[in-house]
Amino acid sequence: MKKYFSVGETAKAVHTTSETLRHYDRIGLVKPSQKDEWTNYRYYTEQDIVRLNTVRALQLMDLSLHEIKMVLEYDDLEKIIDFLVQAEKKADEKIAALQYSKSKIQLAKADYEIKLQGQQKLNGTFLRDCPERVILLSDSLEMPTLDNLWNYLNHFYNKVTPALKEQFLFEDLAGIYTENGLSRLFAVCIRYADMNELKILPEGKYLCANCTEENRKQVLNEVIHIARTKYGAESAFAVQLIVVSGILHWDYEVQVYIDK
Repeated sequence: MKKYFSVGETAKAVHTTSETLRHYDRIGLVKPSQKDEWTNYRYYTEQDIVRLNTVRALQLMDLSLHEIKMVLEYDDLEKIIDFLVQAEKKADEKIAALQYSKSKIQLAKADYEIKLQGQQKLNGTFLRDCPERVILLSDSLEMPTLDNLWNYLNHFYNKVTPALKEQFLFEDLAGIYTENGLSRLFAVCIRYADMNELKILPEGKYLCANCTEENRKQVLNEVIHIARTKYGAESAFAVQLIVVSGILHWDYEVQVYIDK
């Protein structure tokens, strides 16, 4: 004995609305297996529900209701199989497109999460574990400018004597080294030879804070104060890494050594 379902039950089963089912009935797409001639109530069978789910699946492939109706009326099995093969290919293409879109969304999400973390760090200090770094101090540059940042590393390569130049390689990074009230720009060495202007930044924990040119000195003093009062650290030096934040614009990450 067949089991019949009301319009409301059927709509719920196929995740659509009762009005959609009535529309399908009007256009002859999916007609209920039984209709009460007195009340005009529609009743659907399990086979009708299968057909309705097929309609929904075909709609996801961007087929119009007219095209879907034609497909459902096929009485040639080869035609049906050919259509389903093409439909499967379209579904695969749509899945691939969605996966590509998802990967782009994930990249954008990760980028904005990094920016959010950066904004949060702007609101206070944070600790960073840094490896030992060897830096070469400039003998003439004290502060970053558009001119000296344009070909920043050339300044340091030119500082090295020709005999030692092949032994030096610098990281693509700029910063200010401050000690005893004096500040000089520096480059981080990836490869180096012994020179008087080399400094070693010890491995360990650094108390850090992000800042702009406008509040750099204030933030540096605050970080030194927190390092002293909260961590008992009396660092002889401070580092201010230059962080490029836009075209012709940069900010800083202040770093004060705390401990190993």
